[in-house]
Amino acid sequence: MLDTRELGRRPGSQREVELTVPAPAELGIEVLRVPEGSPVELDLRLEAVMEGVLVTGTAYAALEGECVRCLVSIEDEASIDLQELFLYDDQPLTEGDDEVSRLEKDLIDLEPLLRDAVVLALPFQPLCMEDCPGLCPECGVRLLDDPDHAHEAAIDPRWAGLADLKQDLHQEE
Repeated sequence: MLDTRELGRRPGSQREVELTVPAPAELGIEVLRVPEGSPVELDLRLEAVMEGVLVTGTAYAALEGECVRCLVSIEDEASIDLQELFLYDDQPLTEGDDEVSRLEKDLIDLEPLLRDAVVLALPFQPLCMEDCPGLCPECGVRLLDDPDHAHEAAIDPRWAGLADLKQDLHQEE
């Protein structure tokens, strides 16, 4: 929770805030996330406006996950832009304001804002490298580790009988 009482509900007043908070549980997507409890650095500007407090800034966090093609571990860092208007709790809601963020007794809960911004900023299918070749579909070998990896061409079962005849001919010679 972030206290906004210092702004005094005076439109135009603003305050810069830098803080580090622990990452909440399940911050991210299934294959890429901010580890729970890891530090998330917030560089924010709180600005009082007529309707409430406008929060803008950036969150910096470490990411961990796995490549969707080859399943190798990924570690990265993210810089996520944040912007949200938190309405004063005594402001009347209008139609369509169901999903509006609100101050709670002049306090801002940043977790929903952070969660939404992180999930939207992460790639849907993270890769260890842009041109990751992935895994061999037949045996599961990581193709980046063995670039010359190959299998014998599969024989169409309709022609398998001919392959047997070819082997028989070679044995007779």
